[in-house]
Amino acid sequence: MSVIDAIILGIVEGLTEFLPISSTGHLIIASKLLGLPQTNFTKSFEIIIQLGAILSVVFLYFNRLKRDFELWKRIIFAFIPTGIVGFLLYKIIKAYLFNPHIVVYSLFIGGVLIILFENYFKKHPPKQNINDISYTKAAIVGLVQSLAVIPGTSRSASSIIGGMFVGLSRKEAVEFSFLLAIPTMFAATGYDILKSGLYINAHQWHLIAIGFVVSFFSAILAVKTFISFVSRFTLVGFGVYRIVASIVFKILGL
Repeated sequence: MSVIDAIILGIVEGLTEFLPISSTGHLIIASKLLGLPQTNFTKSFEIIIQLGAILSVVFLYFNRLKRDFELWKRIIFAFIPTGIVGFLLYKIIKAYLFNPHIVVYSLFIGGVLIILFENYFKKHPPKQNINDISYTKAAIVGLVQSLAVIPGTSRSASSIIGGMFVGLSRKEAVEFSFLLAIPTMFAATGYDILKSGLYINAHQWHLIAIGFVVSFFSAILAVKTFISFVSRFTLVGFGVYRIVASIVFKILGL
């Protein structure tokens, strides 16, 4: 992996982490297009630079996070199911699921589901705020989010749909998805470093640092733009994008 590769992957991560199109899936596809093999380092790079994007949420929502304890309790309850599933399936995910074929099918299926759910929500629009939902409903969001252990599914799409399913308005579901990413990705990154950090050399840490910083700044742009978008439009466009992208990737033989 070169510095240019790290920058490109950092941009891809930052722009896609919070969109319902799967950042992990796009990173895997981007790595394939760049000719980068899915080595242990590449897999770790793709996970660790996500933390840069997550820190952009801490930066943007810092004031809300430091004063809203009820919000934190719901974030924690939502994180628990995801943390358990991720811990139990870590080896399987790393060994078997990080490949373009799974991403292509997950993108397609997820795109169809987004369109179907949005048609349902159009007839039954959810309206609750984050602090209005119960801890049980918050945990349900986390359980739905855990489906994103399958690359291409999208953590963002799963948690947004899960949030709307339990009654959150689209904008509130999107923001809850942003905030839920904080413990989820900190845990995923920390656990991955614990498992493979000793096998990463100085040059590789340099590449990770570049991807990390690039993903942070590109994610700030993505978060602000996405919030503005969902305040006016549905997620159907992202569903269509996922379907089209999966077909294109399949035709390209990825």
